Amino acid sequence: MRELLITVDHTAGDLTGQLTRAVRAAVRDGRLAAGTRLPATRALAGELGVSRGVAVEAYAQLVAEGYLVSRHGSGTTVAPGVTPTGPAAPPRPPGPALGYDLKPGTPDLAAFPRAAWITAARKALADVPHRDLGYGDPAGLPAVRADLAAYLGRVRAATATPDRVMVVSGVGQSLALLVHLLAAHGHRRLAVEDPCSPGALGLLRAHGLDPVGVPVDEEGLRVADLEASGADAVLLTPAHQYPTGVVLSPDRRTALAAWAHRTGGVVIEDDYDAEFRYDREPVGCLQGLAHDRVIHLGSVSKSLAPGLRLGWAVLPQWLTDDFREAKRYADLGTGVVDQLAFAGLLTSGGYDRHLRTLRARYRLRRDALVDALGRELPGAAVRGVAAGLHLYLDLPAGTDEAAVVAAAAERGLRVEPVAPMRLAPGGPALALGYAGLPEHRLREAAALLAQAVEAVG
Repeated sequence: MRELLITVDHTAGDLTGQLTRAVRAAVRDGRLAAGTRLPATRALAGELGVSRGVAVEAYAQLVAEGYLVSRHGSGTTVAPGVTPTGPAAPPRPPGPALGYDLKPGTPDLAAFPRAAWITAARKALADVPHRDLGYGDPAGLPAVRADLAAYLGRVRAATATPDRVMVVSGVGQSLALLVHLLAAHGHRRLAVEDPCSPGALGLLRAHGLDPVGVPVDEEGLRVADLEASGADAVLLTPAHQYPTGVVLSPDRRTALAAWAHRTGGVVIEDDYDAEFRYDREPVGCLQGLAHDRVIHLGSVSKSLAPGLRLGWAVLPQWLTDDFREAKRYADLGTGVVDQLAFAGLLTSGGYDRHLRTLRARYRLRRDALVDALGRELPGAAVRGVAAGLHLYLDLPAGTDEAAVVAAAAERGLRVEPVAPMRLAPGGPALALGYAGLPEHRLREAAALLAQAVEAVG
């Protein structure tokens, strides 16, 4: 079989495994086409310098896997129906090197509290009862849900009880489950803020929805426009609207709760970065005003790291059973050890200490970027600076937003255009994340952005 480049390394051991893998690869990449007759085991063994038993066992394994067919009197042939993989796709050409990434929504990943997490995870593994490592309640461990309910009540003024708290794999999973659950309860027209998170828009569309855009102004979502839209559910970010950074005003909060009670509408509150407020204490969550009509979603993606895939949903009582079953059939439940490690941070005070450290760090970074933009781009207006991990930059009227983004990339700077976040046309703007870079790098990024705007003209 030299023409097929099938060889074995006699010094590496596991000759049967080597031969099995080599023939399997030849079938997969098309060097051995369907119906091709393979050498007899004795001939193959002699050619490769191995015992006949090695060839017999390799053929038998590949027959069992469906790659080969062996019939008495007909020898061994390549089975029909195996789809060749073909040549590998050529690698994509690399894009411009990005030395300054201002993508919003990503925290300072280097700030993840590794030592505290290791300590909490070690304690969780030492203390967890054996039974809790099995297939448990898909809504999460009862003790963890109790800790979360206490934390959300204390920090976010939520009306949360353990039976209404569900542990999920991030806000994205909650939204994916809710799209179908709300439709089953008769809610089929979902509104979103305009502009809105492109990730949320993409997720909703991937699940078959065509969201209705409701404009946002300086007080947040315009509830009168929501009523006129005919929507019976709405997804919004009231504590720090994404991307404009507006906080939903008291009057609008009251009006939204009244709309939900009057119409039977459902409000989905994405509390994505409410832990980070710099001018005063964070605004309490909307769910506390109307716990029977508001679904409160949160996660550790901004406070710890997105890679943990750990979050929560606080649900109205009428939705808890259905959500639990949907979660069961989605993934059988979120990882137990991560649940317990996070609960350990909550109850030990480690999570609060971590957030205090981050608030101080992010405030300095925000101030550095805002100050630098004021010097470098005096014609652009900065908004949404009171909270969160990003700010909103209104570009001068008439600026080509896409061209600025491209010109920035040519200079090694990534910035996020707002146009893909809109459902209706709007002025040119950028969303700029500042959590991941130190102050001096943010000042350099602002200078590069000014160059990009000037180059576009």
